[in-house]
Amino acid sequence: MDQEYRDAVIKMESAGVDPEYLLGWQGGYLGHPEREEQRVTEAYTAGYEDGQEKNTENFEKWKK
Repeated sequence: MDQEYRDAVIKMESAGVDPEYLLGWQGGYLGHPEREEQRVTEAYTAGYEDGQEKNTENFEKWKK
């Protein structure tokens, strides 16, 4: 696991980011297939897209 990924996850967890966003971000970052349609949420989709881009700038919008 790379340090960038680990640091980003710790930062998001510490900030209290919506778990759906975080799971999406992790899946997108790691290149996992997206969830099936009935389990997708707005937060998950946003996280998945940001994870694919390795973007850590938008997670502030998803704090609980």
